[in-house]
Amino acid sequence: MKKILIFAIVAALIAPAVFANGGSDKADDGITIAFCFQDLETEFWVAGHSAITNTLEAQGIKVIEKNANEDANRQLEQVKDVIVQGVDGVIIIPQDGESAVTIAKECNSAGVPIGVFNRPPADKSADALVVVANNEAIAEQAVEYIAQEAMKLGRKVTPAIMVGDLGDPNAVGRRKGFYNVIDKYPDLWTGAPIEIPTKWDSNTALANLQSAMQANPDIDFLFTSSDFLYPVIKSVLAPLGKWQKIGDDSHILLAGLDGDKTACSLQKDGYVDATGVQDVYAEAQMLLDAMLAAIEKGEKTPNEWLYDDGFALTQANMGEREMDMWGCKILAGE
Repeated sequence: MKKILIFAIVAALIAPAVFANGGSDKADDGITIAFCFQDLETEFWVAGHSAITNTLEAQGIKVIEKNANEDANRQLEQVKDVIVQGVDGVIIIPQDGESAVTIAKECNSAGVPIGVFNRPPADKSADALVVVANNEAIAEQAVEYIAQEAMKLGRKVTPAIMVGDLGDPNAVGRRKGFYNVIDKYPDLWTGAPIEIPTKWDSNTALANLQSAMQANPDIDFLFTSSDFLYPVIKSVLAPLGKWQKIGDDSHILLAGLDGDKTACSLQKDGYVDATGVQDVYAEAQMLLDAMLAAIEKGEKTPNEWLYDDGFALTQANMGEREMDMWGCKILAGE
């Protein structure tokens, strides 16, 4: 029910104007594209799903949707099925990097263009149109900001990271960006960072964060590899008296990555210090433009990687860049 509610709210807010000025205005009669996604468990995936489907349908393109419910084998079978149906192209949000490679090779063999949205293949052995955020750079910008804030405290801090599923290249990049900052300031930390596995699962994150805070109650510098975990973080820190606003002696320096509505709200309210932002709308438009161009040219195995450089929304630049973050646009009802 929660997923359906989030989907409905986001779709209603962004459907009218996400790409009012982007892409082709010409209806592409006869084109059918399959959109196969692993699930819609976060605000980012919901927004990406809505942006892609609404834009295609607005251009008269038929969209076949397949939800694999986080099952990589099911997603592969769904892609095989739509290929048999004769679709002109396939767009996927894969379960992980390895399954993305397998699915892309299946499309290559069938001569059907494939686009991969935001969660990239584990390697480049298959041809695909891939749009992905520069996760390492975006994470590094957000963590750099809270490191600078930590320096103002005049003492060492105890760092921790909530690590995503390392089978997902996005999680790998975000972890690397975090450690780039850790390695840059060796004298700022009380010790090695505490790693808190999440597997991109709220229940796993909850159990492991509770254990980490019990074993390391001095954690005061925390980076979450995805904004969707903020409700989990609040549920653990609040009973400990550590869910405090910036300026409070018990405030834990907090940064995350994605740029969702929850992160925007918490940053505006003073609980979150910085957010690494992916531009979900720009990523969707880049992928759709490349896919439709490939179909128009008759390219069966187009191969190109497209990058979203992103940015960090911080307490210092909120006044200038707040509405550059997609979650803030949704929060404002745009």
